Amino acid sequence: MSDLEIVPEDWDRALAVVAHPDDMEYGASSAVAKWTAQGKQIGYVLATRGEAGISSMKPEEVSRLRSEEQRLACEVVGVDDLVFLDHPDGLVEPNHHLRRDFARQIRRFRPDAIISSNYRDSWGGPSWNHIDHRSVGIALMDAVRDAANPWVFTDLVDEGFEPWSGVRFVAYNASTEPTHAVDITGYVEAGVRSLLCHEVYLSNLDSDPDEIPGQFLREWAADSGASIGAEAATTFELKTP
Repeated sequence: MSDLEIVPEDWDRALAVVAHPDDMEYGASSAVAKWTAQGKQIGYVLATRGEAGISSMKPEEVSRLRSEEQRLACEVVGVDDLVFLDHPDGLVEPNHHLRRDFARQIRRFRPDAIISSNYRDSWGGPSWNHIDHRSVGIALMDAVRDAANPWVFTDLVDEGFEPWSGVRFVAYNASTEPTHAVDITGYVEAGVRSLLCHEVYLSNLDSDPDEIPGQFLREWAADSGASIGAEAATTFELKTP
């Protein structure tokens, strides 16, 4: 990661588009905290409410709890624009329905940049990335183009959503093929606090009971920071439409 570039910050509005509650909180929310502190406007769009994420609880209860946890996590990093698209958790498909929903939100918010999470097959090594993450990542790049094309999803114009071609890049956090990084020195703890808002979800993960909550975020931030000569950083893979 020694040759990482710095994510451009000469923009005013960004839209985060991810699959589940907590996806932004595994690294990207520290960058969001930095950007909102700079006065940038950032909105969140979640494809699902993560209702299938806790096997010991009924989906309708999980949906309610995880939605509220996400709202709290957004508040920590200065985000008050939060939209749930209510696609079924675990069954998200990169089809034209998802692309239309993403294009609608891009045209509504009219961002300069898009933020998302790792869409690659793996998180590294033999791990296998969740299908919803992969589906969102694939559909998102197409949706950015769809949002700009007046002849795709013409029904959105009837709804009042005019085409938007202002998205300069899509930044995928925690990709196994990073190209850029953001110096998040001073904002790591805001990211940790946002992650800890997902209290119910985190308490149901099969994790080491001796692990300090959020410690892995601090370690990742320190490792990534060393690659760009900063105290802390988070990495992204940038794609252009």
